[in-house]
Amino acid sequence: MKRVLYILLALTLLTACQQEEEITISAAASLTDALQEIVQQFEEVNQDITVSLNLGGSGSLSQQIIQGAPADIFFSASVPHFERVLQTGLIEEENARALLANELVWIQPKGDQLATTMDSFDQMAIGTPEIVPAGSYAQQALTTQGIYNKLEDQLVFTKDVRQVVQYVESNNVDAGIVYRTDALISNKVQINETLPMGEHDQIIYPVGIIKDSRAVGAFYDYLQSDEALDIFQQYGFQEIDGDIDGSIFSTN
Repeated sequence: MKRVLYILLALTLLTACQQEEEITISAAASLTDALQEIVQQFEEVNQDITVSLNLGGSGSLSQQIIQGAPADIFFSASVPHFERVLQTGLIEEENARALLANELVWIQPKGDQLATTMDSFDQMAIGTPEIVPAGSYAQQALTTQGIYNKLEDQLVFTKDVRQVVQYVESNNVDAGIVYRTDALISNKVQINETLPMGEHDQIIYPVGIIKDSRAVGAFYDYLQSDEALDIFQQYGFQEIDGDIDGSIFSTN
């Protein structure tokens, strides 16, 4: 009888060890394509771990996380939105780092004549500045040129940066401001390098652990691996050192 109990206990422990663990990554929409490829490679090597992606504007994601939405890792396109989560204590600084950088570009529908001034645009799309980091950076860039207030009636605001691309692809707007990485994955838009881009905050992508576990730690480490960074770079992201002027975080 004891032998049977020992066998059952061993089988139970073995089954528990083999159970699949699911983790959720809340990430900026601009990371979509790169992360989907990285997740696929990670799951091929770690078949007992399933990674679910919750993609959207970093402002909306930070609000969701603070309000208790399930998330194990937050990968933001905005330091301020990331800091909001840090300040709640949901992420500890030792479990966070700045990983990537990006840049803003003007886009127009493929085939349109490239504009030399913004006067030829009836409507332009940017992300909603309060919740979409790309929109906030775009607002800064237009403000430093002294033209944001003049253009405000022509601006169409979107829920995330990917929607800006969609609006330009479908000719719903004449132009938009997006990350270079988003422009590069679309064959229906073209980058207009001739239009000026005003100054804005450096575009930094911090990532941090919310709920630590073996599976979460494994994926967090994988995001920083050479394999993952190669994929990010293929999509146009730039790798950066985790420290920006000593620290990107101001919660100390």
